[in-house]
Amino acid sequence: MSTRGNPWAVYRRLLSYARPHLGVYLLGVLGMMLYAATEAGLAGLVKFFARGTFLKHDPTVLWLIPVAVVGLFLLRGLGDFTSNYFPGWVGRRVIKQLRQEVFSHYLRLPTSFLDGQQSGHLLSKLTYNTEMVSAAATNASVSLIRDSLSVIVLLVYLFYLNWRLAFFCIAAAPPIGWLMQVANRSFRRYSTRIQNSMGDITRVAKEAIDAHRLIKIFNAEEHQSERFERVNEANRASNMKLVFASALSNPVVQLITSFALAGVLYVSERQVFAHRLPIDVFFGFFAAAMMVPPHLRRLVNISGPLQQGIAAGESVFEILDQAPENRGGGLPIERARGEIEFRNVCFDYAGGKGPVLQDLSFRVQAGETVAIVGRSGSGKTTLASLLPRFYDVSGGAVLLDGHDVREYRLEDLRAQVSLVSQEVVLFNDTIRNNIAFNAAGKTDAEILEAARAANVIEFVAQQPLGLASPLADRGQNLSGGQRQRISIARALLKDSPVLILDEATAALDNESERRVQQELALLMRGRTTLVIAHRLSTVENADRIIVLDRGRIVETGTHQQLLAADGLYAALHGMQFNA
Repeated sequence: MSTRGNPWAVYRRLLSYARPHLGVYLLGVLGMMLYAATEAGLAGLVKFFARGTFLKHDPTVLWLIPVAVVGLFLLRGLGDFTSNYFPGWVGRRVIKQLRQEVFSHYLRLPTSFLDGQQSGHLLSKLTYNTEMVSAAATNASVSLIRDSLSVIVLLVYLFYLNWRLAFFCIAAAPPIGWLMQVANRSFRRYSTRIQNSMGDITRVAKEAIDAHRLIKIFNAEEHQSERFERVNEANRASNMKLVFASALSNPVVQLITSFALAGVLYVSERQVFAHRLPIDVFFGFFAAAMMVPPHLRRLVNISGPLQQGIAAGESVFEILDQAPENRGGGLPIERARGEIEFRNVCFDYAGGKGPVLQDLSFRVQAGETVAIVGRSGSGKTTLASLLPRFYDVSGGAVLLDGHDVREYRLEDLRAQVSLVSQEVVLFNDTIRNNIAFNAAGKTDAEILEAARAANVIEFVAQQPLGLASPLADRGQNLSGGQRQRISIARALLKDSPVLILDEATAALDNESERRVQQELALLMRGRTTLVIAHRLSTVENADRIIVLDRGRIVETGTHQQLLAADGLYAALHGMQFNA
């Protein structure tokens, strides 16, 4: 259920993450109660000191008071430690669980949603925003409970000493409560802006780090610095508004409290001079009254972190409330035959961009290799994305072995498909683990065989640790052809009946392309293969070639048949040949 726009609903939802650790948190609450009790104990000690020194002249006060002070501060220290440590332990648990949930949810969100998001903002929510949530869920609650308990205990003690004077102390409560309401609204508004600006900072920094070669070759360092300066300044300005609101609230609270305290002093002094208020009660009352303002100040100060945490929690829950991918039906499938059919398929991207695929129909027999070609933007990659359900059709159906792909369990469906694309994704791990990506049941012998078949062994032999050699970030210490071979070995090891090659050699030079094509030929053997290609020389041997134009099939046939037809394929082939 969405909690957008309801801060208390957000806060209750945040607290639900701390509920499983209630026992640990209650240890912290006991510490808070002990800490609050020492507040009244200190005021009582002042009263005892004044009574024993000025009224009774009791010599035992000389040694009793120092011992009592040490004992009281020992208890105070114990309460302080437990009131911070145990809620802090709970807070880190909350952050860990929330981060894990957000990350896991990212992995299950639809591709259409992730395509429309900026990665910097998603990373900021995973790191910065979840950290801010802890301030609301636990850290701020420590101050809220401990300082509130301290104020309550002190007020009870003040009423016990002199209820008439105590009413002067609570006279400041209504204006302070109104001030905190105003401050909370401001803090929440500024906190949302700060979190958005942190997302911009992460986005700009990530773009610059990922594109460092492009920035260098265009001498764009100064331009990127200016971009970062703009988002950095926006973050500073938003933070300063929060700092200003927080800094202003403190002196205003103290000024309001000072009027109440001044009234207490005036009335109590008159009562002391009129002998209606004992001197020890005056000292005890005054000591307790002077302890109240620091706690009120801290209660006002927690509004900033509390509202930051609530705003952060709202942004995190917006992600968690996004519907995950449809996990499909209940139809099981262990290994498909590989028969594929696109039946009257239509597809539109969200946002009113117009139709991408229109009434598209064709069949692929098991083991057949079909190439999809066409101009840029004709819908080739989108078409291939419908089979593993990266997107779902807007109309019509995609069938695997005679069943709509939406009828299969999503995990089972994707187990039938391997993908080798132009953009090879490698992880900061060993070559072996990149080949055996999520292949828990594969033996070392099978991994080695896949690496040998994809000719990975050829360059791995030059590595000091062989397959155990670690890769640099995104495999930047390997050539494009070497990275693609690891991707092919990964697909060989998966051994799925359906294969999608999406511009698999488009980023390679001619020599690397010829060598990788040999490994791809081995990978395609015995598998139903969809080849998405812009370079037509790579699809001449396909069993069938389908030509797309503006989301429709305009031609189909073999390479020779399409050349003889002298249509769009022949025109595209002629342009590439002449080039």
